[in-house]
Parts: sequence; C-alpha cells; structure tokens
Amino acid sequence: MPVGPLMIKFLVMGTLLLGSLALLMNIMPTGRQNLRSRRVLGIIKNPIAMVATIDDGGDEKVRKTEEEWKKVLTEEQYQVTRCSATERPFMGKYWDHHEDGTYTCVGCGQELFSSDTKYDSKSGWPSYYKPVDNAAVSEIKDISYGRVRTEIVCSNCEAHLGHVFPDGPQPTGRRFCINSASLDFVKDD
Repeated sequence: MPVGPLMIKFLVMGTLLLGSLALLMNIMPTGRQNLRSRRVLGIIKNPIAMVATIDDGGDEKVRKTEEEWKKVLTEEQYQVTRCSATERPFMGKYWDHHEDGTYTCVGCGQELFSSDTKYDSKSGWPSYYKPVDNAAVSEIKDISYGRVRTEIVCSNCEAHLGHVFPDGPQPTGRRFCINSASLDFVKDD
C-alpha cells in the first residue's frame, strides 16, 4: 500500500501527540520532587512548602513558607532540600567525611544517618546502608528525567535528601545516596 501525503501527515501528528503526552507524564506531580520542580519553574505558586500534619508520634511536622526556608537555608541548601537539586559529585562537604557521629537534617535537625552505616560507594556522595530509624526518612516514587527512582525525604520537614538504590552493601543491600547540602553533622562526644 503506497504512503500518501495524508498518511504521512497522520503519522507526524500522532508522533507529536505521543511525544507531548510523554513530556506531560514526566512533569506531572506524581511525586514530591515533581511538585517542587514545577514550583521552581513557576508552574505552581504555592506559598506553603509543607502542609502541617501529625505523624504517629503525635508531633507536628515542620511547616514553613518558601520565604521562611530561604531565610534559614543557604542558597545551595535551599536548592537541594526544597527544589530537589543535586550537588555535583565529589564536591559536597560530607562525601569523604570520616568522623564518628550523627548526620542530621539541615532543615529541622532530625537525626537521619549514623556514621556507623556510612560507607564509600565510589559515587561521590555520602552513602549509607540504612537510616538511624526507618521512620526518619520517607520514600517517594520519582519519575523525573524519564527514569523511575526512589526519592528520599526527611519525614519531619520533607527536605529532599537524595535517592535510595538497591546496590548497597549487606545487611540491607541498599544505598542511600545523599546530598551533603541536606545534612548537618553532630560529632560524638
């Protein structure tokens, strides 16, 4: 069957439509990161970065406006924790850090990772095989950039920390790949 101009036009329009749908699927707010990314792009102009909720322990989560976050965080910390940016590998403060202590959330101070679970993943970011408590972090499906990953956020203030991958050491087999800009460090006494 010969392909005529009408058929070519139909195929081109179909391809453009499918491409547009694929692009929309990638920026739809199905995960926290996508919402933050859209807010940064100016698509969402919500002044509240976090809605207050109550967790199982009865403690209220951290609630701040975007302007309040900008006042308490450096520009890099804000971009990483509130806009889901990723710092460059081998450049962060804690990627090659070896003191004993606890890594806490830069946004709210919640304890996240122990130096006992930190290891060199050769990725250029601080990596841990487990958090201090499973309740310290929340996992969110992240479909940005055409990939499916698991985003890790602080369960108390929803600061973007990084991602978790299934290629870590035992006993968990997980690699929590974290941005240094999302962390503070409390040295053991």
